[in-house]
Formats: sequence, C-alpha cells, structure tokens
Amino acid sequence: MRIEILTEDKSGSVVIEKLVRQICLAEGIDADLYVRPHRGCGSLPMDWSERPHKFASALLELLPAKCRAYNAALKGTDSVLIVVMDSDDHDPEELKKQLGLVCRKFAPDIKSVIGLCVEEVESWILGDHQAIEKAYPYYDKKALDEYKQDSVCGTWEALCKVVCPDTYERIIDIGYPAIGEYKARWSKAVSRYMLPENNISPSFKSFRKTFIYSVKLDKEPVKRPKVHTRTF
Repeated sequence: MRIEILTEDKSGSVVIEKLVRQICLAEGIDADLYVRPHRGCGSLPMDWSERPHKFASALLELLPAKCRAYNAALKGTDSVLIVVMDSDDHDPEELKKQLGLVCRKFAPDIKSVIGLCVEEVESWILGDHQAIEKAYPYYDKKALDEYKQDSVCGTWEALCKVVCPDTYERIIDIGYPAIGEYKARWSKAVSRYMLPENNISPSFKSFRKTFIYSVKLDKEPVKRPKVHTRTF
C-alpha cells in the first residue's frame, strides 16, 4: 500500500508521520509512507478547477490540483491520500466536509482520509500525557491537567506552558516566526514517545478510526514503513 500524507508544515508533519507509522505497525498495515509538508495552510481557490498560481505553496491552495494529479497517477493502485491540517478558527465539521468534497470530486478513484487537529496539531501532542512526561520530565502537570482537550484556547501556547514552565511567558512574547523553531523542537521531542493508543484527543481518535476503516486491514506480515519527506 502507498500512503500519501499532505500536511501544512514541517513541525506538524513530524507528529503526523510518527502517529501514522505507529498505527500501521500496530494494525498490520504494510505501507510506504510519503510525507508532503507545505508552506502553511492557505485557502482553497475560488475556482477549484483552475490551475494554482505560479507561486502557490500552501496546502489548500494546491489541494484540488494535487488531488487531480494523485487520481491520475494512483488510480487502480492500493493507495490512500491523507490530508491533515489545523482547524484553527474554522468550524471543524464544516471544514472536514469541504476538504472531503474536494478529495471526492478530484480524486474519486483513490481512498482519502481527512484529519483535523482541533485547534492545532499541538492538541494531538497534548493528548499523549505519557509522551510529554517522557520527553519533558519537569513539565507542568497542573497546566496539562487544566488544559481542556481539543478546546479552542491557543493550543500552542498551552503546550508551551506545559513543557517550558519556567520560560513560557518569554517564549510566547517572542511570537512568530521564531516560535516556529520552538514548535518544531517540541514536536520532535514528544513525537519520539507518542503512541496512538495513549492519545486522548477526540479529533485524533476520529482520524485514527477513519484511517483504519478506510485501508481495510490486511493480515500479511508487517514491514516497517519507509518514509520519504519532501517540502513543496
């Protein structure tokens, strides 16, 4: 099986690749993983049928065109297209419906799975308490317990407070683009220990259930998935 994973940035792709890899190993899915980070989320084009503009690089800007390309290249093969992004301030259910419509319209001949991190991919990191404790033994347990899972609350700031209890105020004040380096660092550190079965995030659980259902598990011996990462 070939699994194509489209994400909106590099830091999120680290977490998502790790979780999909672990699901494959746990469920007996023999697959090659291809991870495609993008430069941000962007917006869907007004006309989904038009070619993206010359400098388009964001996930949603390119999604209709990429779906068309994947459908042409992978039709008739055992392949799955996964699109994972942050819901940010969008209504998660409405956004999921819209993304699903794009995939079904332009890639009707391959299976597709939509994963929405509510509010940000950091919510999936915060959903694995054991991984956080292993990666950051001196984390703020009280702050983690006070975080309401998958709430719209400034999720990366919540993670920052948990894993950097002594310096989180200064880090938050730094803002973007420097904060991107911190987010990448936290993602890399925590993802090393993340296990799908430990994750309490409702949006991750929904993604995991849909993914497993979509691939229709086989029972052949498991091979370790290969991972190929390329940024568009």
